[in-house]
Order: sequence, then C-alpha cells, then structure tokens
Amino acid sequence: MLGSLRSALLCFVLCASTGPALAGASQTPIDYTPDPALRTASRSDLEARIGKACRVTQAKLQQTEESKFSRACGCYASRSLRSLDEAELLFYREKGYFNDGARAKALAALDACRLQRPF
Repeated sequence: MLGSLRSALLCFVLCASTGPALAGASQTPIDYTPDPALRTASRSDLEARIGKACRVTQAKLQQTEESKFSRACGCYASRSLRSLDEAELLFYREKGYFNDGARAKALAALDACRLQRPF
C-alpha cells in the first residue's frame, strides 16, 4: 500500500503541470490524457516541464513560494531526465508519467537535490 501511494504521489510531482487527477492507491492517474506535445518536445522542454511540476509540488508541500525551489527543482529535473534510458523516456513521452524504473531514479534525484518527497 505504501509503495502504491508513493508511486501515485511521485507521479503527481511529475505530472502536476498538466493537471491530472490521481487515484490515491493507483500508480496511474485517472482521467488523464498526456499532452501530445510530449511526444515531440525537446529534452530542454521536457526538463522545463518537470522542473515546473517540481516547483509547484514543493511549494504546496512546504507551503511557500515556487521561486524558492528554482535551483533545487532544476537539479531534480536535470538529474531525472539524464538518468532515463531510452525506453523510460519513450514511456514518459507516451504516457506523461514515469514508469517504475524511472520512478525509482526520480526518487533518487529528489534525495540528491535535497527536496521533500511527496509522501
């Protein structure tokens, strides 16, 4: 149960900029259609989207302004994206959230960049 909740919340961090609804015990957002622009977005655009979702989530978690997380979320977005293999990146582009392997790498990036885990 904790693993499912952790996965759902991490997915929220990564998908928050597109506004999906999440199921508390599911790894997959419900009523979520990934942005078609993800399929052709450049790596820098993907990094910017991940960073924005991080800033929004961290600001909510820590009840402060998004701007306080620019550097740390930049670190997180960069590390997360660099760590993905081609299959994980393709999954993200198609689905709009990280698969299990990428999710583990994203958690490691949260820790490395000293960000609060969303659970």
